[in-house]
Amino acid sequence: MAIGLSTYAFFWRISSEAEKPLTLTQMLEETRELGADVFQICDYAGVEALSTAELREVRSTAESLGVQLELGTRGVRPEHLRRYLDLAEALDVTLVRSMLYSADDRPTLAEATERLREAVPGYAQRGVTLALETYEQVSSADLVDVVEAVGSEYLGICLDPANCVANLEHPKQVVETTARHVANLHVKDFTFARQAGWVGFTLSGCKLGEGRLDYGAMIERVRPGEKKINQIVEHWLPWQDDIETTCRLEDEWTRHSVEFLRSNS
Repeated sequence: MAIGLSTYAFFWRISSEAEKPLTLTQMLEETRELGADVFQICDYAGVEALSTAELREVRSTAESLGVQLELGTRGVRPEHLRRYLDLAEALDVTLVRSMLYSADDRPTLAEATERLREAVPGYAQRGVTLALETYEQVSSADLVDVVEAVGSEYLGICLDPANCVANLEHPKQVVETTARHVANLHVKDFTFARQAGWVGFTLSGCKLGEGRLDYGAMIERVRPGEKKINQIVEHWLPWQDDIETTCRLEDEWTRHSVEFLRSNS
């Protein structure tokens, strides 16, 4: 098991709100500075536009820093997954996270299964695992059904219990349902707070260990150390009063999360 950071741990610092958004190189350098060993380039469209030389440079930078790379995208169209498999090979990546749906494509479970049956053998041939993330648009039970129907050791699940709350799935049940197929962990905490006037609730992120995620129970069930499953830090950090405050808090949360995982490993 290794501790890693996702581009989602830099969400505000790479956004257009930032005066000087961080580059991939800067995120890699900070990953190393914090003592994390993995960096997941997740839902980061810029990686698809990199030239062969630029991909080689990213890989070389990661190798020089001693940081393992992972990739993340959305969708299960075979041609798209093949594109990410090529990127994985160029970057020396052995895990790609995806989701059943993309912004412009919502296959049925049967369609998704057939697409994965077409795409996953290529991943297996190159020794790359494809991990489908748990989230509110697809129930965890349905996601497990798809993974089991394809039946490949190179297709697993990227577990993030927080995502499923919006589908009224209890995080502990999501963990129990998916545990045997987990290949990657997205670790972020979350909490509920009353809206102004006490009318309704807001579900948002919080510092790891201070919210509703039962991290200890999740780790006990999934056993990432034993199974060599990487734990990738993410956040749901709400916008603060200004970009400087937001970015400062994002950095604080990231540092806290790495230390929390290290002390609880």
